[in-house]
Amino acid sequence: MMKAQLILPVVAVIAVAAFSSIFIVDEREKALVLQFGQVKQVKETPGLGFKIPLIQEVVTYDDRILGLPTQPLEVTPLDDRRLIVDAFARWRINDLIEFREAVGAGGVDSAQTRLDRILNAAIREVLGSVPSGRVLSEDRTVLMNQIRDRARVESRALGIEVIDVRLTRTDLPEQNLAATFARMRAEREREAADEIARGGEAAQRVRAAADRTVVELTSDARRMAEVTRGEADAERNGIYAEAFGRDPEFFAFTRSLTSYERSLQAGNSSIVMQPDSEFFTYLRSDIAPGDRPGVTDQPVGTTAASAP
Repeated sequence: MMKAQLILPVVAVIAVAAFSSIFIVDEREKALVLQFGQVKQVKETPGLGFKIPLIQEVVTYDDRILGLPTQPLEVTPLDDRRLIVDAFARWRINDLIEFREAVGAGGVDSAQTRLDRILNAAIREVLGSVPSGRVLSEDRTVLMNQIRDRARVESRALGIEVIDVRLTRTDLPEQNLAATFARMRAEREREAADEIARGGEAAQRVRAAADRTVVELTSDARRMAEVTRGEADAERNGIYAEAFGRDPEFFAFTRSLTSYERSLQAGNSSIVMQPDSEFFTYLRSDIAPGDRPGVTDQPVGTTAASAP
């Protein structure tokens, strides 16, 4: 009975010591086994590990890619146009031993503090060597790669690897925004005025060309109309002359009828002339033109007599 009472505590101590000597490394972590602050073992693969109880301790670190957003930083490019810049870095622990020696017990928090200073220095150095136009253009990708490379070189002593750096914001300071917007507005208004002036000049040229075309077309049309009218008048006069040559009396008679038709319209029209005027020759006479002295053409006289 006394032996059982002594054995049980010993077994319990042995079990506790056995369990204390075992540690588990997750697949998302890396582990260091420390003895009095000195690194005795590096465990980078997931699974079980062993250590000396009470003498050695296990410190785990995240093996995943970590993110570090930087605080807004004011930089001055070559053209002295100040910018407010902040960035975002992706990094991971590359060498556990160097990392432990560099940051000590501070771990990831201490590493991020030191990496933030490295990033700020790299951002100032790279962006301070180019004009602000490059920072705000498509060239910023090249600049971000340069910042990443500089930060990667500086952070190797910490046992970490900088995977990528991205500029998340590149803005002007608040006190410069109003002046910048005013300058941009003035430039756009000047460009708009130039475009309006060029458009007005082009419109004036088009309008002048159209007016010239109208004048030319109108002149050609009038010339053609005058030619056509002249030809028609000549043809009409030819027809009149031919008709007059064939039968002067009948021609005079038809011309008189046309004059009567145009002059004696219904309404308030009044004609004042002498009663014995030649205009009323065919209205006063009841003698057919064929019966007049010197007129022998019976068909024509018959036509003239029947026409009134």
